[in-house]
Amino acid sequence: RYFLVGSNPAETKYRVLKIDRTEPKDLVIIDDKHVYTQQEVRELLGRLDLGNRTKIGQKGSSGLSRAVSAFGVVGFVRFLEGYYIVLITKRRKMADIGGHAIYKIEDTNMIYIPNDSVRVTHPDEARYLRIFQNVDLSSNFYFSYSYDLSHSLQYNLTVLRMPLETLKTETTQARQESFDIFEDEGLSTQGGSGVFGICSKPYEKYVWNGKLLEAVKNAVHRDWLLHIIHGFCGQSKLSIYGRPIYVTLIARRSSKFAGTRFLKRGANCEGDVANEVETEQILYDASVMSFSAGSYSSYVQVRGSVPLSWSQDISTMMPKPPITLDQADPFAHVAALHFDQMLQRFGSPIIILNLVKEREKRKHERILSEELVAAVTYLNQFLPPEHAIIYIPWDMAKYTKSKLCNVLDRLNVIAESVVKKTGFFVNRPDSYCSILRPDEKWNELGGYVVPTGRMQTGVLRTNCVDCLDRTNTAQFMVGKCALAYQLYSLGLIDKPNLQFDTDAVRLFEELYEDHGDTLSLQYGGSQLVHRVKTYRKIAPWTQHSKDIMQTLSRYYSNAFSDADRQESINLFLRVFKPTEGKPHLWELPTDFYLHHKNTLSLSQTRRSYTYWWTTGVLKHLPLPFDEVICAENRRKLTVKKFHKYEEEIDIHNEFFRPYELSSFDETFCLAMTNSTRDFMPKNVGIDPSPFTVRKPDETGKSVLGNKSNREEAVLQRKTAASAPPPPSEEAVSSSSEDDSGTDKEDEGTVSQRSTPVKVTDTGDNAKITENVVQSTKDVYGVNLSDVPSEDDLTIYARFVQLGQSQHKPDKSSQQFCSKHHLDKVINLIPISSFSQDNIYEVQPPRADRKSIDIFHAHIQAGRGNMQPLGKDDFLMYREYIRNRYM
Repeated sequence: RYFLVGSNPAETKYRVLKIDRTEPKDLVIIDDKHVYTQQEVRELLGRLDLGNRTKIGQKGSSGLSRAVSAFGVVGFVRFLEGYYIVLITKRRKMADIGGHAIYKIEDTNMIYIPNDSVRVTHPDEARYLRIFQNVDLSSNFYFSYSYDLSHSLQYNLTVLRMPLETLKTETTQARQESFDIFEDEGLSTQGGSGVFGICSKPYEKYVWNGKLLEAVKNAVHRDWLLHIIHGFCGQSKLSIYGRPIYVTLIARRSSKFAGTRFLKRGANCEGDVANEVETEQILYDASVMSFSAGSYSSYVQVRGSVPLSWSQDISTMMPKPPITLDQADPFAHVAALHFDQMLQRFGSPIIILNLVKEREKRKHERILSEELVAAVTYLNQFLPPEHAIIYIPWDMAKYTKSKLCNVLDRLNVIAESVVKKTGFFVNRPDSYCSILRPDEKWNELGGYVVPTGRMQTGVLRTNCVDCLDRTNTAQFMVGKCALAYQLYSLGLIDKPNLQFDTDAVRLFEELYEDHGDTLSLQYGGSQLVHRVKTYRKIAPWTQHSKDIMQTLSRYYSNAFSDADRQESINLFLRVFKPTEGKPHLWELPTDFYLHHKNTLSLSQTRRSYTYWWTTGVLKHLPLPFDEVICAENRRKLTVKKFHKYEEEIDIHNEFFRPYELSSFDETFCLAMTNSTRDFMPKNVGIDPSPFTVRKPDETGKSVLGNKSNREEAVLQRKTAASAPPPPSEEAVSSSSEDDSGTDKEDEGTVSQRSTPVKVTDTGDNAKITENVVQSTKDVYGVNLSDVPSEDDLTIYARFVQLGQSQHKPDKSSQQFCSKHHLDKVINLIPISSFSQDNIYEVQPPRADRKSIDIFHAHIQAGRGNMQPLGKDDFLMYREYIRNRYM
């Protein structure tokens, strides 16, 4: 047998799973549902070890040996032989949301469960295992023990804290109106120690190991089930005069109709589209960690293929294969299913930003635009006008080629109108200053306003043909506009507007470029070809050669490796399940019927062509159906009772880990990208605000100081599936300006200023001195050689007089302050009632009697004279011991 022993982070509570290894093809798992203490689990393992030795008392052959240490179970999978267990053996912290850590899987281990004595071998097992392991779990798979990554922050902070009628059956005593699954601020019973929390089912669409956990979902306790998402997660710290603001970007890739670029296009028969990714940007003040007391804001947008039945034939080996519509759909059946899903999850309005080409010599991308317009027009006939789908077509490629038009300015106008319609989520009400000084843009903001803050209703859905390069730039511009509103709502800027070339926007741009590169590698096989700088037309000349290389890399990946990757994804997501006597995965001519269920069996119920939405969705619009209180949503929630001293709900212990030895070098919040360290210029005398527009000579490499530090930052941030480009190239592509010559000069100046220069030739003295000695204007920000003005001298004289009125003046200061300068000076007389209250002497503080007694008791305890404990002390200590060790 295998024994799987799991513990909480503090290692005070344990659970044990027993896995039977005598079954050749079935999975037999026994969970006794008992929670063990550390002492109990040691005794249990000791008895098992003793009972399984060959001879009693023989120490040489241990009956129980440790096979592997892991951080979680990904799932169980079977091909043609027995089951394997997939374990996470290495992890890395990538982000932190309200004290809840988000980890990236760094390494996994697959262990075959059945014993060798009962193993039934199959010749094709090894090939299936190799295909399954082609899905690299160490690239961009994320999980969290305490935060639901499959749902948005808005869902987690609203639905999981809403009052539930189901709690009335749990207790008849008084309750609070809201509960929080995350903290010890939930439903407390009077006089007792019970705390109730609410747990929600994950959103299956974004969970990638859902099918791998199906075999054990009903057999084990839910604490064993760890749901992982695929996509991107990045976090950076925006330092606003020392105040830490965390900017987090989470991208969730859909596990439905998942695949590679040319092999997965359009939508399947259930309305799931290819390359569908939900991107959420979360902004919060890290100085307050609690979800209930802190300030949190988020904004969600979506990308996905055009929701029609279309494909591209890659057998012709053309860079741009022709687009063909596979199925006539006059009633927009597939699009209706897709937009119905979106209305349920996001509410209204659904805004489509279509970036495909409108004018072409030969009809190519325009085929999709025409069909999508017809589908949206048909579906809008039956929706109420206030909840209609909004369609915005914009040929981004045409505007990019035009020398007269600025692409990003036009995108900024679109972004403003979109954010005003959808609003965004923030968990605190509008600040009083916005009521006193109302902003015109803020008053026009949409969304749903509640007493506790604002909610986002509706979503922007962006698409081009591939949903990679153009889409990422459009999403960045919308995200930048939403970021300004988020910062304004938290009271961090005075107007909801952000400029390019500020530290805040450059930090956000780097996050979005990492996000775009990662998603592009997953779907297209290469990094982004066109970046934000390309559309700003400030990209350095070296960028063009890199664009060509990325295009070739994408073409090679699509032509030669995408088919193998598609097979791996189909096997990992259990879209294809190997069965004895049926064709193998590599023998199938196509995977079309695997993703389109209606090819295998006809549905008994046909959806209405006019009432194409799910029952109940329209009634709650503009709010999303998934977030309203109704019987169907209540069934997705489960109530759990905690003891108020449990570590599971102690967010302080969970975040700070007082029982672990921590090192500053390994602390995540110190290693993450920081706007002050990585983006702010190092010159003295500049404005440290991250919202100040920097000059071209203050940006780029010179901002980042040492080149090696920048390379390390890039290596830490990159989480792409394949190897990143050389660090030097990445540093060039991440710079905000195209003036590479200025960057090099500035970098040289910094290095010369910080390192001693050895003079070897007298002829170069003048040149070296010119480089090293700088004017006081450059160093201190003010030219000291100018003669002070009369006003400045008067101000200084007043300052001197202020000092004279506070203490006995010396003779030198009297001589300096001539009568000419003191004509207009007011003599200041101290009016304080304290005799010694000035800048040099203060009154000593006075301690009250209780504080003095506590201090004396502390001194006596240090000498060994302990005071007798009271009854309250004994009760508190007994409660602590009971909760900690029993």
